[in-house]
Amino acid sequence: MDEFSFVSNSEIGAIEALYQQYKKDPSSVDPGYLNFFRGFDFALANFNHAGGEEIGKEFKVINLIHGYRQRGHLFTQTNPVRARRRYFPTLDIENFGLEESDLDQVFQAGSQIGIGPAKLRDIIQHLKDTYCLSIGVEFLYVRKPEIVEWLRDKMESVKNLPSFDADKKKSIYRYLKRAVGFETFVHKKFVGQKRFSLEGSEVLIPGVRALIDKGAQLGVNEFVFGMAHRGRLNVLTNVLGKPYRNVFKEFVADEYDDNISLGDVKYHLGYDSVTDSGDKRVRLMLLPNPSHLETVTPVAEGLSRARIDHAYQGNFEKVVPVIIHGDAAVATQGVVYEVIQMAKLPGYMTGGTIHVVVNNQVGFTTNYLEARSSTYCTDVGKVTNCPVFHVNGDDAEAIVYVFELAMEYRQKFQSDVFIDILSYRKYGHNEGDEPRFTQPTLYKIIASHPNPRDIYGQQLINQGVLSEEEIRQLNVEFESYLEEEFKASELIKKMSIGPFLPDLWKGYKYAVKGDFEVTYPTGVAKDVLHKLFERINTLPSDMQFFSKVYKILEDRKKLVDSNKVDWAIAELLAYATLVDDGHPVRLSGQDSERGTFAHRHASFTLEDMNERYMPLRHLDKNPNSFHAYNSPLSEYGVLGFEYGHALGVPNGLNIWEAQFGDFTNVAQVIVDQYISSAEEKWGLMNGLVLYLPHGFEGQGPEHSSARIERFLNLSARNNMQVANLTTPANLFHVLRRQVKSEYRIPLVIFTPKSLLRHPMCVSTIEDLAEGSFQEVIDDDNVNMTSVSRLVFCSGKVYYDLLARKQELNARNVALVRIEQLHPFPRKHVQAILKKYEKVKLKLWVQEEPENMGAWNYIRSMLPYEDLIPVARIASASPATGLAGLHMVGQREIIEKVFKRCHCEKNLPYCNLQCMEGKTREEILKTHYYFSANQKFSI
Repeated sequence: MDEFSFVSNSEIGAIEALYQQYKKDPSSVDPGYLNFFRGFDFALANFNHAGGEEIGKEFKVINLIHGYRQRGHLFTQTNPVRARRRYFPTLDIENFGLEESDLDQVFQAGSQIGIGPAKLRDIIQHLKDTYCLSIGVEFLYVRKPEIVEWLRDKMESVKNLPSFDADKKKSIYRYLKRAVGFETFVHKKFVGQKRFSLEGSEVLIPGVRALIDKGAQLGVNEFVFGMAHRGRLNVLTNVLGKPYRNVFKEFVADEYDDNISLGDVKYHLGYDSVTDSGDKRVRLMLLPNPSHLETVTPVAEGLSRARIDHAYQGNFEKVVPVIIHGDAAVATQGVVYEVIQMAKLPGYMTGGTIHVVVNNQVGFTTNYLEARSSTYCTDVGKVTNCPVFHVNGDDAEAIVYVFELAMEYRQKFQSDVFIDILSYRKYGHNEGDEPRFTQPTLYKIIASHPNPRDIYGQQLINQGVLSEEEIRQLNVEFESYLEEEFKASELIKKMSIGPFLPDLWKGYKYAVKGDFEVTYPTGVAKDVLHKLFERINTLPSDMQFFSKVYKILEDRKKLVDSNKVDWAIAELLAYATLVDDGHPVRLSGQDSERGTFAHRHASFTLEDMNERYMPLRHLDKNPNSFHAYNSPLSEYGVLGFEYGHALGVPNGLNIWEAQFGDFTNVAQVIVDQYISSAEEKWGLMNGLVLYLPHGFEGQGPEHSSARIERFLNLSARNNMQVANLTTPANLFHVLRRQVKSEYRIPLVIFTPKSLLRHPMCVSTIEDLAEGSFQEVIDDDNVNMTSVSRLVFCSGKVYYDLLARKQELNARNVALVRIEQLHPFPRKHVQAILKKYEKVKLKLWVQEEPENMGAWNYIRSMLPYEDLIPVARIASASPATGLAGLHMVGQREIIEKVFKRCHCEKNLPYCNLQCMEGKTREEILKTHYYFSANQKFSI
């Protein structure tokens, strides 16, 4: 309930009756009324002899005050180029039971707004100045009274009217001069080229600069910015200090240096720098961003959290995320809602984000009335009770004032806040568009509307702060400086995209030139493994846990005592050994603490309590050494967050786990725009690991496939690692390799479901201690003199094939597992092919339909091999929803590999000895019914 909303929703007589009840017994009324009546006591104390009519009018004035606080934002002067929509009822005094004759009456209610007893007309003027000029505020829905009171007192004490000295005003003008001057210069030099200019919203620059300076005063060391393309070049140059010459060169350059292959358009690039704010140095980071406008939002949040945890030991006051949105995107892009819902969760909170909306009032060509159903584009902020400021983009001082107030609010309350800059865009969506096709009336107004620099310049001239000549000279000097930078840009030979956060990423190599068939030492001594296992498999004796928890620990101990390691133990030991080596580990996903399939149990909940105990957290004194978080029901937002977090902790292991592998569908934007391509576009290195449960086990089309084919279609030039593992040891080693390697590229692991408890899917302690990651695993149970089939496969289907092979004792069939699909282990595969060069049939076997899974990728990697696919028939849906039909298809796949002989010997399976001297085509026709017109698939 809004604070004091009962005043506008109740009859005055009823409120008066409640007041009398309060006087008799304060505890008998609702806490909301209690706070209200306490505030009114002072007013009553000043007119003890007043009659009921006067008291009633005092309540009416208080009701009026509340009306301005609650609805004043609807009647502001915040729109520089359009008339505001009309809302009813208005704030006219008649709507509050007051009359014109009351305007000169003194009301004690003036004390409510800090001006003491005052005439009604003065009270109204104070309220209009505070809530209905260039700044509109929505805040009464905030549920914490101390926040409401703090905001109310801050704003009403100064009437939301900034009072800056001459030096501050000159500083504001200098930033406006740069913002407007830069856009004007670029428009003149690069006619018609896209730049998504800030023209119409240039007040963003002095606003952001004021935010940085205020933040520095309040203890901030770092700002992490995320923004779309509008105004990005202006922010890069005039806030982060990217050299103008570099930006100018990007308009005409045709080649990058050797570090980046393709690069990206100039208004997508990131930058980081250090700026001076008074006597303090502040770090600024602007993340690169694709054209998916809000994709960067969770990435910036994740990077901020990483810096908070690992650079400042959890001090939220040191790092501030700032997201600069467009109005059309912030209102409708679902990832914004996802991130806002993460804002107060322990695993994802960043101490408050400052959301700035550059509100052009038009999305591409769509009018705002057609772009959303909500009143404001910022209404999503109300979900988590964030205060929202709406500010006129022509009022530079109001902008600076609000940015500073927002910064102060964030530091004090560690909460999100929104700033909605009502402005416009001068040239339509981009500089090549004709906005008058769709917005003729609006753009007729914009064409003759002065820019914010000139508006503020005239204001300063009128105030005597600067003369007309001084302003002219400032503008001329800046244009001359830009001319010098433009000439300097012509001397630049190639464009360079330097590494992002170079101090953090020093010593790591770009993967595009890497060799992923180099073996890294990832084994850990047996005594260390046993010691760590004992520590993570023991719970404190003074804590009581659910009884079945102890059975899990006992079963794990029995396995290790028998020299067996299952998937969960290998995974937990990988984490433990990395933490023991000083590498932080973070795991996040839906139900990741226990694991979707109840295999992990990284945390244990105390019986009859909500507290949890994580053994891995107690291996190290560092509180950030290990974290496992159950995420909200979000894929897009959480995956973006974890990508950003991994960006800030290169020496750590950062994992996002999908509840089921196919849920990554909802996060495909992050996969496409960051995980697969960020290194080649923006020079970003990132070691994020994705766990995607995958395997066809009759659970239907939505719980079978993690879409291996999509990741492999995106795989090229060592951009990411794609693995489909079959042994716990290989999981252990690949996780350790991810951190111990000198490269940092994303790792996608298609994790198992049924194999988590499969009796054959085990390794030994020696496998962990003495082995290393195996990109390819050969078959060690074959008779080399009789091998007639070479079967390549990956993942869980191997165990189905192995069971049938053992049943038939088919030692003439070699089952070879390709554990790492990309980068493709060509040397290892070629060695296998040479070893089995005399075999008659080479098969690729997969559970997925032939048009999905890894088949098309494998065929492209081995184009000159006579590989035959064994798969389900090509399909639009990944799998059937009927368990029985699934089993039929699965048996057919296995039987195709171990085909019953149809020759005269009628063998239970064919070793192809009966086909001596036959051609490959004859073998296929006889044993696989394969011809040019018949696909070999199920």
